[in-house]
Amino acid sequence: MKRRMLLPLIGAGILGAGAFAGYRFLRSPRFGAEPVVNHRIASSPHFWDGAFHNSVETPVLSDGSSMPEAFLRSLITKTQDPRPTKPLISVKSQVSKLPDNTIVWLGHSSFYLQLSGLKILIDPVFSPYASPLSISNQAFEGCTPYQANDFPTIDCVLISHDHWDHLDYPTIMALKNKTQHFLCPLGVEAHLLRWGIPEQRIRSLDWDEKFEISTDYRIRAIEARHYAGRSLHQNNTLWCGYFIETPQKRVFFSGDSGYGPHFKTLATKLGAIDLALLDCGQYNSRWQYIHMHPSQAYAAFKELGAAAFLPAHVGKFSLAPHPWYEPFELLTQYDWSERAFLTPVIGAPLSLTRADKTPFWWKTFI
Repeated sequence: MKRRMLLPLIGAGILGAGAFAGYRFLRSPRFGAEPVVNHRIASSPHFWDGAFHNSVETPVLSDGSSMPEAFLRSLITKTQDPRPTKPLISVKSQVSKLPDNTIVWLGHSSFYLQLSGLKILIDPVFSPYASPLSISNQAFEGCTPYQANDFPTIDCVLISHDHWDHLDYPTIMALKNKTQHFLCPLGVEAHLLRWGIPEQRIRSLDWDEKFEISTDYRIRAIEARHYAGRSLHQNNTLWCGYFIETPQKRVFFSGDSGYGPHFKTLATKLGAIDLALLDCGQYNSRWQYIHMHPSQAYAAFKELGAAAFLPAHVGKFSLAPHPWYEPFELLTQYDWSERAFLTPVIGAPLSLTRADKTPFWWKTFI
């Protein structure tokens, strides 16, 4: 065969092999499964034209660019202090012996709560990366002290949406046999079912729907302003925050959320809030509608009227071009004279019944 005929065949073979490898990669279990548009999804007031929608118009990228353009721009944008220059401090406690009404920040948006005997994990990510590839979105060194086997049997794992920094396949697989209930937004149950979690232990929720463990123990899915999608398709699953009510404490978790009118609405609907865990990191002018700048998070906190604020979506991954410590620094500039601003070290237990002061630990690493 002549060389000029052979080269196109070789090229076609390489392209075909690459396409097949890409297909196999996208079909691997870590990507989960495409949700089936069942009656519950189809009847949601937030679902139409084959996708979920926010209550107000929310473009993912506010500058009109495409996702590939935004990705390429992020590769060439120079960022000041995107990561700590040395390992972060963290604490590892014996979780099974923690007192009641305790919270443990596990970095980024992952939390462990023990409230009135109820053991809850929120968006647990124990992997040292938040990506389908271990070389991408790597966690800061020193900030993953816990693994699934460090925790007692969990009553509820709460998943806010299916992005990789909130829904971690290895973590869910490690937790699936020690968790009583998995709560997730509509559509996310498809991933969990593919990963072998029994259907009877999964509760998928629309905004404002509740999971009642008992009369005095309720977890409500609440509105967030964001988007979702684990592979090439976007918004075929829903996103949410959570409001946890027990006889002693009431905790608000925003999930990933841009600022919007829903905070005032939720303040009226939910009533008293003891602790607000609010998205305040990984912000950028290009995605200003889907994450909150610290100034917006503080405004949301004031609107909610919560007694205490604990930052979320910070301190573990660098997913935006701001310095990794900037959210903490900006938040310290606001008036906290009437409310508590809590910044515990990763992994350190924090009592919700005492007004303990927490250290500004990040200043040691600037």
